[in-house]
Amino acid sequence: MIETNLAQTVIATNDSGSAYDTNVKYLLADKQILSRILKYTVEEFRDMDMEDIMVCIGDDIEIGTRPVDAGLSNLGRVKGTITEDNIPGEGIIYYDIRFTAYLKEKEMRILINIEAQKSTSFGKLGYHLENRIVFYLARMISAQKQTEFFHSDFDNLKKVRSIWICMDSEETEDSIEEIGFDSKTVFGNKRNSYHTDLMKGIIVNIRGGMDRSSGKAVKKSQNVLIAMLEELVSRKDASEKRRILADEYGMKMTVELERRIQIMCNWSESISELARTEGRMEGRMEGRMEGRMEGRMEGRMEAIERMIRFNITKEQILSMGYTKAEYEKAESALYANA
Repeated sequence: MIETNLAQTVIATNDSGSAYDTNVKYLLADKQILSRILKYTVEEFRDMDMEDIMVCIGDDIEIGTRPVDAGLSNLGRVKGTITEDNIPGEGIIYYDIRFTAYLKEKEMRILINIEAQKSTSFGKLGYHLENRIVFYLARMISAQKQTEFFHSDFDNLKKVRSIWICMDSEETEDSIEEIGFDSKTVFGNKRNSYHTDLMKGIIVNIRGGMDRSSGKAVKKSQNVLIAMLEELVSRKDASEKRRILADEYGMKMTVELERRIQIMCNWSESISELARTEGRMEGRMEGRMEGRMEGRMEGRMEAIERMIRFNITKEQILSMGYTKAEYEKAESALYANA
């Protein structure tokens, strides 16, 4: 069975021990996903077929080995030409995903940035996300100096689109917003005003699988893109996720992809299991101090052993607050009983 690059991206991220949110970014960078994002957020692609949009993303900016199987030449992961934007005196921006989309018939190039955003809360961020989006757009414009245009040739500026996939919306807040830049005549009758559509930010608000207030599963979004993205980042069983993405959204999925998605799902399962183990550990922490300490250590060893079984790397386990000695003890016990 043909293995698409969508499967390969999951292989790359999971085999290197990446966390769940890193997997989301890699999956968003797959051309099958990007084509759907562009179709439903960027006006220039709205009336195009998915296959044609994938052609627009282009071979010149993809990363790794291009699939040679018939029908798969336009599938694959892309990279931005430079994901780091460093302008002297303005600091450094690290984009999640940045690439160029080509519309050959219109002789147009559009510079695209996509960000995976966990929170839009002012309380958590300390700023309004919309202002950050405007800043990103401004940097994508100013960075074109000496790359897209030279001297005073400002008419060679390329359109920029910054698309933010925000993942913390409430049950009824699935939506797509636009932040635009345009001109209008506020006095008089100026004729033949130049219409500019250079900068546009798009916010795609998706929800988690459960409604926080009722505890029930959220209803499927009426927007195709939002519904697909919610399935993509869901914590559903791997085989069910594979079936939905393939059958309902036309993704080219494989048995191998299902196996690799399972590894990604294992990350979530291991964290849930860790929480349950810690809960059981807390229940044992009653009575004498020695008993509490013994129960705590036992619970920590169990948690580490489970994470090792789920292929969580040593570095990630240590980053959760476990010590090197605890890891080595759990690892020795696990392999001794293997």
